[in-house]
Amino acid sequence: MVSNLGNLLRLFLAWRYRGYGSRVSALTVYDMCGITSIYAPSGCVPREALQKATKTLYHRGPDAQTDWISKDGTVGLGHARLSIIDVQTGDQPLANEDKCVHIVVNGEFYDFERIRNELEQLGHVFRTRSDSEIALHLYEEYGTACLSRLRGEFAFVLWDQNNQTLFAARDRFGIKPLYYSWHDGQLYLGSEVKALCAAGVPAQWDLDTLMTGPGLAPDRSHFAGISQVPPGHFLLANKTGIKTVSYWDIEYPLATDTRGHRDEREDVEQLEEIIHRAVKLRLRADVPVACYLSGGIDSCAVLGIASQHSSKPIKAYTLSFDHADYDERSLAEAQARLSGADFFPIEIRSEHLATHFEEAIWHAERPFINAHCVAKFLLSKAVNKDGTRVVLTGEGSDEVFAGYPHFRRDLVLHNTQGQDPVTAARLLKELDEANQVSQGVLLVDQVGSEFDSVKKALGFVPAFFPILCFTAKDLFSQSMVERFQHHDHFKVLLNQLDVSRRLNGRDAVNQSLYLWAKTVLPNYILSNLGDRMEMAHSVEGRVPFLDHELVECVARMPIARKILGTTEKNILREATKPVLTDAVYRRQKHPFLTPPSTLQTDGALHELVQDTLRGGALHDVGIYDRKKVVDMLDGLPNLDTPARTRLDPALMTMLSNCLMQKHFGLAAASSK
Repeated sequence: MVSNLGNLLRLFLAWRYRGYGSRVSALTVYDMCGITSIYAPSGCVPREALQKATKTLYHRGPDAQTDWISKDGTVGLGHARLSIIDVQTGDQPLANEDKCVHIVVNGEFYDFERIRNELEQLGHVFRTRSDSEIALHLYEEYGTACLSRLRGEFAFVLWDQNNQTLFAARDRFGIKPLYYSWHDGQLYLGSEVKALCAAGVPAQWDLDTLMTGPGLAPDRSHFAGISQVPPGHFLLANKTGIKTVSYWDIEYPLATDTRGHRDEREDVEQLEEIIHRAVKLRLRADVPVACYLSGGIDSCAVLGIASQHSSKPIKAYTLSFDHADYDERSLAEAQARLSGADFFPIEIRSEHLATHFEEAIWHAERPFINAHCVAKFLLSKAVNKDGTRVVLTGEGSDEVFAGYPHFRRDLVLHNTQGQDPVTAARLLKELDEANQVSQGVLLVDQVGSEFDSVKKALGFVPAFFPILCFTAKDLFSQSMVERFQHHDHFKVLLNQLDVSRRLNGRDAVNQSLYLWAKTVLPNYILSNLGDRMEMAHSVEGRVPFLDHELVECVARMPIARKILGTTEKNILREATKPVLTDAVYRRQKHPFLTPPSTLQTDGALHELVQDTLRGGALHDVGIYDRKKVVDMLDGLPNLDTPARTRLDPALMTMLSNCLMQKHFGLAAASSK
């Protein structure tokens, strides 16, 4: 009877959601979830700890929280599931035919039907219609080399019983999170830090990361003793220890290498084909797929292309702010009309940002430099309330096509062909004047002796590097300053990257793109503005611009394809021009930011900043000089608009750290 009801349910849902992407013979299962694992070489995985960790990720997977422990007690796997359709056969952990390999997966594998068919021809038997199951059988065939065959955004943990090996991996760009910690003789893994803490890993500040901005090293978190599996890496653990290994990286050509360069028209046509394929693959779902829409070329291009491949109007959700310099509603609405999309504006005010700041920080587990993260949190909340579970977003485009103004600054200052000083000065002035909103966030002028090691290693200082250390360092306590006065954060960062193979000899813009992709992209853009704010409300975000075939294609192109004169994302504009409004096609990059709290001094967010930083919460963090902070707050009314705008990232960072201190029960940081 249950089986018959299940079949009837599948038939009904297949009819109900017909027209949204192509279909396989049975319904496809995509799981955007939370995963946990405990590896205990001693053979005593504590089930209660595993269950606590998994239940902590309820928001990532509200439909089911399941766990499994191996018969020998060596490993436990947990899974919090957000199911799209298949409520009967998609539960995890998944096991192979003889149940000697088990896996939990967070994310999606695209083009999986083709891979599944190949595996079935090799004799593998599939138990579900889930895309996740291909990773299980690929591992049986190819071991860790299976990662080269996977396309998508994912993190997973796999247990190989016969070889007593735990294998965990993260997608190429870090779209999906995966943390781990070795504590009391056991290895803990999870989609979020809070899951590890729930299982028993202590939550303590990593003081080094408190001294840096949003660009952490690829393997760091803000918590001492808790690391990340870096993007494009896998982790292996057995009784001899643990190690992480790189399986993929971005390969930019040498600046002197002109092999394979084609004319621009050919490059545009190739890119157009790849973008359409990347979007079309991500429309595959058995529920409607919506889009997040701003007034920028990235999300507008995604919506325009997606609309061409959908048989029904796509829902487009847009944030709207009460400050003209930050509101893009009219541009987005015009794009929605052109694309034939259903337009849903969501109005955000200062009181909304203040009310939800704490909750957003709890989900993010890392500080904000602007309240745009809270706005994204509220966007996903509204989308969930509207019944939407899957959205396409434009994240990653600026990292692929050099969209941010600091990349254009690098081109002017450090391009290999050089320019006369007068022309360079004029272009830099025009860049600054055209990007007032980016001042203090994406354009920061603070290049001092702390960057000496960067100059020695790279020959120049990428224009975005000052962003990595603007976190109110002048407001730290004297003991904190003394502790880190000889610590070179940037040398530590560069030491973890393969500078000689990946950066040396490359154009300055490509070097900056690579470094941004290893720091700010996974640790802020894809986290605070991506996965964390979406999964806080069980919304599955998909990012077509971070399709690895698209990234590899654009990486090989000349810099002029990305920045032509003072126009950023040149080739993207041309490849997507047919689906864009003229206003979007011609518009310069405008970063997604909320109005700074310092510009709305009568707003609730500014009041939250004042109350929090003047109170005991700042003292509890244990790293700031309270008098310096209060003096800065007192002086805000006397500053002009640009100066107040530049201070807002520091205020947001301090506010974030105070709220993290509160919600994670962190003991006051000691800088002694």
